[in-house]
Amino acid sequence: VQLQAFGGGLVQAGGSLRLSCKATGLNFKIANMAWYRQAPGKQREVVATIRPDGAPTYAASAEGRFIVSRDNVRRTVSLQLNSLTPEDTAIYYCNTEYGGRPAWGRGTQVTVSS
Repeated sequence: VQLQAFGGGLVQAGGSLRLSCKATGLNFKIANMAWYRQAPGKQREVVATIRPDGAPTYAASAEGRFIVSRDNVRRTVSLQLNSLTPEDTAIYYCNTEYGGRPAWGRGTQVTVSS
């Protein structure tokens, strides 16, 4: 399985970014997908998950600001980041489970300047 995330960048506080992740090598239509992030010096943490039927869950830090979505035809999962703050600066990773093990993409850097 391969997960390729893209869409990160540098943005000012209050701005928005849209991340996307292309998944190959798995049956995407039945896969639970997730976005994690890891800030410098901190542990990787879940940001949002999305079930095959599109039902999302969010971490408290993401609730009301971020929106996760998926396109089962294009095999992509996206994360719309709104109202960004410097505390959102991190590498964002796409994640799924394959063969009972977590699978990770390479990550995309999001930097929010104050």
